[in-house]
Amino acid sequence: MMNDNMLIEEENNGISILTLNRPEVMNSFNFAMLEALKEKIESLRFRSDIRVVIITGAGEKAFCAGADLKERAGLTEVQVKQFIFTIRNLFTSIEYLNKPVIAAINGVALGGGTELALACDIRVASFNASLGLTETRLAIIPGAGGTQRLPRLIGKGKAKELIFTGRRVDAEEALNISLVNRICEQDKLLDECNKLAAMILETGPIAVEQAKYAINYGLETDLHTGLSIESNAYWMTIPTEDRLEGLAAFREKRKPVYKGK
Repeated sequence: MMNDNMLIEEENNGISILTLNRPEVMNSFNFAMLEALKEKIESLRFRSDIRVVIITGAGEKAFCAGADLKERAGLTEVQVKQFIFTIRNLFTSIEYLNKPVIAAINGVALGGGTELALACDIRVASFNASLGLTETRLAIIPGAGGTQRLPRLIGKGKAKELIFTGRRVDAEEALNISLVNRICEQDKLLDECNKLAAMILETGPIAVEQAKYAINYGLETDLHTGLSIESNAYWMTIPTEDRLEGLAAFREKRKPVYKGK
């Protein structure tokens, strides 16, 4: 496959690190890279040995600068629709992946790059990162979930300001408006994400999967329905071996060993 090298995967101790690898074009998405990421996310869904996914960009300049506009210029209107359809569905599948996904934003994240970060569960940015939904400057709008996920994350007023102006925010402002969870030195970025992942690895796998499910689906509904979703998600954890192991470990003052069963 020609797109093998567009996405680098590294696995260690239950963590999969996916690196968008087109640094010469600021890791922008062409069809081939979209397909490579889609294939990888679909395969990770059924890997019980992988508990956390980290997505980052190659090089020190860019996380992802969105769609590859050179490729875009040569596409027909139908192909542009196909691209948008593919990227939107891909980001939704990342948002609803049955395990936590951390965005390690190592530089510029524009348009689809910010939308990819928004589809992740947790965002960690390096001090040199900048984020922005800049589409209106190209006379289009965010098409991979930006108009929906940004206001849900940072509030409607701020999201409208950023989308209407196409303005970029630096790491510090991104932190202040809760667009990212934390910021750090660029050379500490993956360490920081791995530390977060390590804390997640200590938890019960089924519990985290159900918690993510409850948050994602519950937030899209009213409180009463959301509480029902939480309740059903909780019931899923009660008959598990892991829950009994957690209680036993607490009683025996030792670290629990969870098996995802």
